[in-house]
Amino acid sequence: MGKLRAAITGINAWVPEYRLDNHEISRMVDTSDEWIMQRVGIKERRILKGEGLGSSDLGEKAVKGLLEKTGTSPEEIDLLICATATPDMMFPATANIISDKVGIKNAFSFDINAACSGFLFALQTGAAYIETGRYKKVIIIGADKMSSITDYTDRTTCPLFGDASGAVLLEPTTEEYGIMDYIFRTDGSGRKHLYLKAGGSAKPASHETVDAKEHFIFQEGQTVFKFAVLNMADVAAEIMEKNNLKSEDIAWLVPHQANLRIIEATGRRMGLPPEKVMINIQNYGNTTTATIPLCIWEYEKKLKKGDILILAAFGGGFTWGSIYLKWAYDSK
Repeated sequence: MGKLRAAITGINAWVPEYRLDNHEISRMVDTSDEWIMQRVGIKERRILKGEGLGSSDLGEKAVKGLLEKTGTSPEEIDLLICATATPDMMFPATANIISDKVGIKNAFSFDINAACSGFLFALQTGAAYIETGRYKKVIIIGADKMSSITDYTDRTTCPLFGDASGAVLLEPTTEEYGIMDYIFRTDGSGRKHLYLKAGGSAKPASHETVDAKEHFIFQEGQTVFKFAVLNMADVAAEIMEKNNLKSEDIAWLVPHQANLRIIEATGRRMGLPPEKVMINIQNYGNTTTATIPLCIWEYEKKLKKGDILILAAFGGGFTWGSIYLKWAYDSK
């Protein structure tokens, strides 16, 4: 009997209907379609509209579709983990709210916040539960309503982010498929370059913090760009070297969709041609924890059983990491 691994056996994603394109952004702030496309490669992003809607509503849609697609009942789920940087509220966990909304009653659930690397961190956490042999069906979600923390008067950040969710079902296998290896890193000194200033226990919400717009994303763009280019590319190359993988062995790079130039730099560092790099940033922008499952979902029909995928991300914190994954099924 081979080693017990966690394999992705189904994937689903969901995006809101409303499209916020660059022309509309250019009416909000001093920017242009050409400038945004040149700098980050984003044409439009999806925005969740409606009173009282949060990340759990995004996640609910992705999970309901996943359960239906895989023929899985909510009662079968053992664990649900939601990666999010925009929880519905400080507590309870958004994962708990999603579980309730989709009828998952026999599982425990919790959130992970590692910013844009959150989906990878949650995916490996879920895999570890599967590998114990006690858990058979685990759902991992990436869901973020980034529009809720985006200042649409800030020309440096408002073109970047969108709202979306993606979810995968993990199940055990003794075959040579699933999550094969991972490398994760954090550097907390990077927190001053990309963060939400107020709303936590160190700086609770007040009239002053609201007036100062401290409940929106703060980012030092150039600093974050340099860290991201170096570390996301390096960790993707490192996991290849660690597992004796050559560029010709890789079917797909699945990079976090934050900036087209960072994505292209990571592909070059791995020696991959552009046609082996999953890209959909132009249609959705940076959806934070949702970018990687959203990409895989869009490319699912191109995947074959045994395909080697390298997943790579970089996020606030700073957090970054890479997963070596063997795809476990032929997509229909």
